[in-house]
Amino acid sequence: MNKSLMTDYYELTMAKTYFDQNEQDKVVYFDVFYRTNPFKGGYAIMGGLDNIISYIQNFKIDETDIEFLRKTGDFSEEFLKYLSELKFTGDIYACEDGTPIFPGEPVITVKTKIIEAQLIETSLLTYFNHGTLVTTAAKRITDAAKGIPVMEFGARRARGVESAVDASKYAYIGGCVGTSNVLASKLYDIPCLGTMAHSLVCDYNSEYEAFLNYAKSNPNNCVFLVDTFDTLKSGIPNAIRVANEYLRPNGYTFKGIRIDSGDLAYLSKKARKMLDEAGYKDAKICLSNGLDEQTILSLRSQGACIDSIGCGDNIAASLERVGGVYKLVAVEENGVIIPKIKVSNDYKKTITPAFKKLYRFYDKDTNYALGDLISLHDEVIPEDEYVLISPIEEWKKSTITNYICKDIRKEIFINGKLVYSLPSVHDRKKYCEEQFKTIYEEVKRNTFPHQYYVDLSKDLLELKKNMIKKYRGE
Repeated sequence: MNKSLMTDYYELTMAKTYFDQNEQDKVVYFDVFYRTNPFKGGYAIMGGLDNIISYIQNFKIDETDIEFLRKTGDFSEEFLKYLSELKFTGDIYACEDGTPIFPGEPVITVKTKIIEAQLIETSLLTYFNHGTLVTTAAKRITDAAKGIPVMEFGARRARGVESAVDASKYAYIGGCVGTSNVLASKLYDIPCLGTMAHSLVCDYNSEYEAFLNYAKSNPNNCVFLVDTFDTLKSGIPNAIRVANEYLRPNGYTFKGIRIDSGDLAYLSKKARKMLDEAGYKDAKICLSNGLDEQTILSLRSQGACIDSIGCGDNIAASLERVGGVYKLVAVEENGVIIPKIKVSNDYKKTITPAFKKLYRFYDKDTNYALGDLISLHDEVIPEDEYVLISPIEEWKKSTITNYICKDIRKEIFINGKLVYSLPSVHDRKKYCEEQFKTIYEEVKRNTFPHQYYVDLSKDLLELKKNMIKKYRGE
C-alpha cells in the first residue's frame, strides 16, 4: 500500500500556502527530538529508522492520491500537478536504531525543500515514536532481567497487525531473545518461541490428557502451562507424570513449565523444589503474566526461580509515550543558514535553533559515555579537553579530558539518495547491546536515575540565549 498520504491534513494546506507563494524550493532544516524520557527513566533507545528509510524511498503521491485530493476541492490543479511529481530530494541525518538517546537531542535532522519537509513529518514521527517506545521498553525489561532470557509475547496486545510485527522486531533489537509472532519471525529471521495456552488444557477432559497429547505432538518442545487449575496440586504433578510416563521412556527431554498467574515468586520456588525432587533439575521455569521491569526486579529480589520470562503487554502495548516532535530550526536564504527558534515560557518547549551536530564523549580507558554535546554544524571539537556546560544551569560545568568524541548520527540520505547501509536486525541488536554497555549504571536505574549530561556548546548556547532575548524584546 502506498503510504505517502500518511500525513496530517494541515501539512497539505501549509504546503499549498508555500506553493502559492512560490516558496516550494526554499531549503529548511527540521529536527526530531523528544523532551522527557519515557517510563520516568534515564534514557531512551532509538528505534524506527528502518521504517523511515523505507517510507522515504517509496515516497510518491500517485494518481489515486491525486484523485482523492482533487475531490476535496481544496487544491488547485497546478498544486496537484506539483504533488504528483514530488519526491524527496534532501538530506537526512539520524542516530542508528539501538542508540541510547536523551531528551533535547536532535536525533534526526531533515534538510530539504520546505514542502517535502512538511509532508513527511507525520510519518517520521509515527515511526520514531513507536519504534523508540518499544525498543526502550524492551531494553528496560531485559536490563532488569539481568541475563534471564525474555521472550516477546505481545502480538495480540499490539495496536494492529503492522504495529505487532514492528513491535516484535524492535523488542528483539532491544534485547529480547525471540518472539511468539510467526510473521515477524519469518520477515526478520527472529527466533520463534512459544509454549501453550490455557484453551488447550480446558479442551480436554483432564489436564493430564491435555499434557500427554501435547507431548505426543511436540515431544522436542515440551513446556507445559501449569496454572490452569492449580499450579502446585495439579499442574506440576501432571507435567511430571507425563515426563515420567511418556517423555523420558521415549528418549525425549522434559523442557519445563510456564506459570502465568498467582504469586509467581512463591510458586516458582515451590515448582523448582518439586521438579528437582522428581529428577528434573534441568527443566526450566518460565514466568509470564503482565510482567514489567519493576515486577521482574521484585521477583529477583525475592529469590524467584526464573529461567525465562514471557512479556507482552508492557513491550508491545505500553501506555507510555515518547512524545517526539519535529521542529523547524533553520532556513536557507541565498545559501546562508538562518537559525530559527520557537520560544516558550517552558524552557523544555523552547527549541534549540540552528543546523547542529550531536557528539558523544567516551572515556578512553573505560569506554563509558561521559556526556553528549549539541553543537553548531561547523564547530570543531578539540581532541584534548572540553568544558561541558549545562544549558539550564550554566554554573554547572564539567571539564573532561582523555576522551574520544564521536558524531553519533549517520548520513542516511544525501541529495535524495540513500547512502546508509541498513544493518540486519541481528546486527542492530548487537549494536544496541554494545552501546547500552557504554552508559553508566546510575543512568540506567529503573527508579530515580542519574541525569545524563546533554549540553550545548558555548557558541550554540550563546546563540540560543540571544535569540530568546531578541524575540522577547529584551
